[in-house]
Amino acid sequence: MYTVGDFMTKKEVLHVVNATTTVDEALEILVEKRITGFPVVDDDWTLVGVVSDYDLLALDSISGGNQADTNLFPNVDSSWKAFNEIQKLLGKTNGKVVGDLMTPFPLFVRESTNLGDAVRLLLETKYRRLPVVDGEGKLVGLITRGDVVRAALMIKRDCEKISKV
Repeated sequence: MYTVGDFMTKKEVLHVVNATTTVDEALEILVEKRITGFPVVDDDWTLVGVVSDYDLLALDSISGGNQADTNLFPNVDSSWKAFNEIQKLLGKTNGKVVGDLMTPFPLFVRESTNLGDAVRLLLETKYRRLPVVDGEGKLVGLITRGDVVRAALMIKRDCEKISKV
């Protein structure tokens, strides 16, 4: 039986933020590291939330933006107008911190969680990643959809090796 711990990304190589990280800092890290979200931890690495690029795109709704527009992306007829809309959105990040946008008390798994159960959670929810915590709620890793694809390929190769023996 494979577990989450066999394929998760360990905390030592994770990018994390805390609730007081500014939205601008979080956006810079997302772009620089080419990732789509973070676990949010306190100073003791206790998981307090998660924040994603989706949460940051939804900033307009918590900033008193155009409430009548229910589309996530503006309806525009040129890329220049879209660029201007994104600039306006980024102008609303001043003073906002990750704690304003994060999802508190996120769904999480443990290292010992069956990999199949974690895959089911990822497929049945909108989440791209699940934090992995220990018994005290401290972050020890992250299992992502990408980790699951890597796991599937490794398991397939292992099964092919066994069948050739």
